Amino acid sequence: MAIYPQLIIDALKHVRYPGTGQDIVSAGMVEDDIRIEGMKVSFSLITEKPNDPFIKSVVKMAEQAILMHGDKDIEIKGNITVKSKQPPRPALPDLLPGVKNIIAVASGKGGVGKSTVCTNLAVALAQKGYRVGLLDADIFGPSVPKMLGVEDAAPILEKINGRDMIIPIENHGVKMLSIGFFVKKEDAVVWRGAMAGNALKQLIGDAEWGEIDYFLIDLPPGTSDIHLTLVQTLPITGAVIVSTPQEVALADARKGISMFTGDKVNVPILGLVENMSWFTPAELPENRYYLFGKEGCKRLAAEKGYALLGQIPIVQSIREAGDDGQPVALQQDSITGMAFAELAGNLLAAVDKRNRELPRTGIVEISHK
Repeated sequence: MAIYPQLIIDALKHVRYPGTGQDIVSAGMVEDDIRIEGMKVSFSLITEKPNDPFIKSVVKMAEQAILMHGDKDIEIKGNITVKSKQPPRPALPDLLPGVKNIIAVASGKGGVGKSTVCTNLAVALAQKGYRVGLLDADIFGPSVPKMLGVEDAAPILEKINGRDMIIPIENHGVKMLSIGFFVKKEDAVVWRGAMAGNALKQLIGDAEWGEIDYFLIDLPPGTSDIHLTLVQTLPITGAVIVSTPQEVALADARKGISMFTGDKVNVPILGLVENMSWFTPAELPENRYYLFGKEGCKRLAAEKGYALLGQIPIVQSIREAGDDGQPVALQQDSITGMAFAELAGNLLAAVDKRNRELPRTGIVEISHK
């Protein structure tokens, strides 16, 4: 049987692209470069984006269609090349070329106010005149959009240098993206680790962050695939660990510290933040009630040899401000506003010290045996 280009094209008309249901020939996905050498056939498929989630299955379907509708003896496996209309993402670790410092904000356990601390820290840094980016990487409980007052925002795509780029939402001087923008508020996010990791990489590498002095990443609580994806994707300048003073939280904070400082990861700890250090009633601003123990995080920092970057009191206005999308760090003359301003100042000093004394962090390369 003679093999000719039209035979191949007719066979490929039986392959439908999963994303649209259209056959790949009509969709313009088959490039006009079919080569036939005896029984060997080769050609290219064109995708819109370099990370097309369906392309591997399309290649397999194309191989099967050619063998079924053309000739079962055609040599096609491994001979289909995939090309993209868009340039690929920059190679690791240069995903964020305009970002000077990447700060991971983490906690060993949930409920310690990590996202509140991260959001207000970002705002406090912006208040000091720095260019700040904030990535809400808490895939399973994204709360930063609400706290920044942009819960109903919808990021747009803009073509930049041939690539479709997500434009971060900006408020209170902070550029921000969150997985919360791409899922319904009322829906639970139930994703496997690989899916969550790919979503995170998109928010990092397919977004136009521009020039940023401090890029804060609000991580999920605990230690998970997301943390591993992050250190394998970006050169983290350092980590900030958030905890409350109580012993249960401190035990988990130790695990968070251990994850970053382990031999394979080796990300410097910039310092600890003690959240909910004490309760101060609005009507008794001089009083302090130590609801979760006293200075537990301060003792842990001293024990480990890390800086205590800040102690944040429990004040009702923190919760109210977060719910209203007006972070308390904006209120620079309030007790909590001053606490976050001090935290920001201490973080600046810690990053400066780290950059003077330590080499730039590389991305983590983990081999699977």
